[in-house]
Amino acid sequence: MTRPLIGVTTSRRSGWRIFPLIALNVWMAGGRSVRWVDGADADLSTVDGVIIGGGDDISPDLYGGHLVRSARLDSGRDALERRVVHDAFDLNKPMLGICRGSQMLNVALGGTLHQDAYGVYRDSRYLRTILPRKTVHIAPQTRLAHLAGTEPMKINALHSQAVDGLGRGLRVAARDEGGMIQAIERLRDPFAIGVQWHPEHLFYARRQQGLFRALVSAARARQQNQAQLERVDRDEG
Repeated sequence: MTRPLIGVTTSRRSGWRIFPLIALNVWMAGGRSVRWVDGADADLSTVDGVIIGGGDDISPDLYGGHLVRSARLDSGRDALERRVVHDAFDLNKPMLGICRGSQMLNVALGGTLHQDAYGVYRDSRYLRTILPRKTVHIAPQTRLAHLAGTEPMKINALHSQAVDGLGRGLRVAARDEGGMIQAIERLRDPFAIGVQWHPEHLFYARRQQGLFRALVSAARARQQNQAQLERVDRDEG
């Protein structure tokens, strides 16, 4: 069986470091990857699924927010990824959003962000590390709970922004100990989950591998014109 092809959006500046790690995780899950950056021909018809990767902050122009001085923006990538999210849903292609990618999934569906998330959630532990030192609590009866269980999960954290108002068709799947949203998911096909952390750095952890396996499983279902969420539930049950 042909490995599903996953399009991965990255920063033009730093993506050369991150893409190989994401590609490794996708390969371990049974897929293969192609890198997309601003200016590239990100043709959704050529892939079976999408990963929106991490990186710079998202411009508040996309959701009616106000710019904070600490923000580091990439308007070209914003435009690329917003189009990719919309095209993926139009073509019924599954998606995994990582950190910035989770935020873009939310914004593209009409949601908003906290630009200074730790200024809002004072009880959330502020960390900037690729090591799993932050704790999140997974909401029961969510797809993330089906994939990773409901035990508290140790994750890494590199973000300053976080989801505020939810986009259309999304629900909260996890929060940290201070109440900040750490994962969101779509309620119907196509499969879509966004996580605020960086599972690609935690490739040795079974619960993190489940995110990439679920994406590849959904992409394979898309190849075969099958229901994606049903396939993920069956394959990862």
